[in-house]
Amino acid sequence: MPSARTTLTEVATALGCLHLPSLDWAVIQRPALVGVSAGEWDQLDGELMSARGRAIAEAAFANGQHFLEHPDALRGRLPSTVEWTGGRKLPGDQAIPADLRIDHVYLVSCKYLSRILLNTAPTRLFDGLLQPGIRHERRDWYELVAPAEHQAFAEAAARSFGLRCSTTDGGLDAATRAALKRSFGRHARLEGDVAEAYADMCAAVSTRSALRWAARLHSKGGRAREDLIWRMLRLASGTYYVLGVSPTGESLRIRVMTPWDWRQRHELRAFDIEPDDAGQPQVRWAATVLDRESGTDVVVQGHVEVRWSHGRFGGPPEAKVYLDTPPAEVPGYVPLT
Repeated sequence: MPSARTTLTEVATALGCLHLPSLDWAVIQRPALVGVSAGEWDQLDGELMSARGRAIAEAAFANGQHFLEHPDALRGRLPSTVEWTGGRKLPGDQAIPADLRIDHVYLVSCKYLSRILLNTAPTRLFDGLLQPGIRHERRDWYELVAPAEHQAFAEAAARSFGLRCSTTDGGLDAATRAALKRSFGRHARLEGDVAEAYADMCAAVSTRSALRWAARLHSKGGRAREDLIWRMLRLASGTYYVLGVSPTGESLRIRVMTPWDWRQRHELRAFDIEPDDAGQPQVRWAATVLDRESGTDVVVQGHVEVRWSHGRFGGPPEAKVYLDTPPAEVPGYVPLT
């Protein structure tokens, strides 16, 4: 189920595409939107009661209006059908991350107040290079790349909480993980030996993840780096659009190139990877890209946070890929100005 904010921003964006007098008018009249239930209309109405909800919804509605009029989008033509995916994952190995589909042709991804490009298993990113159609085991990445440091942190934490630390052939047993998760839920602050062991684990995971990622790219050779940056930036075989608001409050209105378009305009010169000291396992990445039209190089920067999915010793660690460069400056993202 999508969150209340997700419902608010995505449906408000869709409403902006319908050439309606105002957001308030639209919420009262409830025009036809495929995939929006009566309960979700009620949820939208409730979210608009808060000042924060009102502000982000008005920005989303304005994005839809801009998309309706822009010459690279709907060109002022009123759409006959607007569909909302409602958080449902679209089928296919390389599905475009679309939240809206307009007239069965225009695909729109809504991105509000987030710099996250994607969230995936570390094995899929660092070992699989995001290749589609390959299933990867969701192992505990910390135990996989830094088993000694992970065990030392678990033992230090267990001692501090007065717990017994038990292991199996695959690492910590389920009972120990559950007990540590509960204890950290009540006492999140790290001190003394526990903080030191955690810092050692973070450094080891960051360094070994970066080395493993770089080695995998080197072993694949050829177009592996280019394919990877396309996947990280979410380029797809068909053109789609991203409408939203950046974390700093600027409007986000871009057309995403296909890989074919990207290669006509750009050339990847380098893809650099290095571990980062950020208080949690993290890897920094930077892509140096030639703009063929201007003859200049553009550096796209980001980072990957490798963190437990549901708190310390919760679910298996996830790899959250962030974009640190403003989207309007990223090769392959064409602003709808």
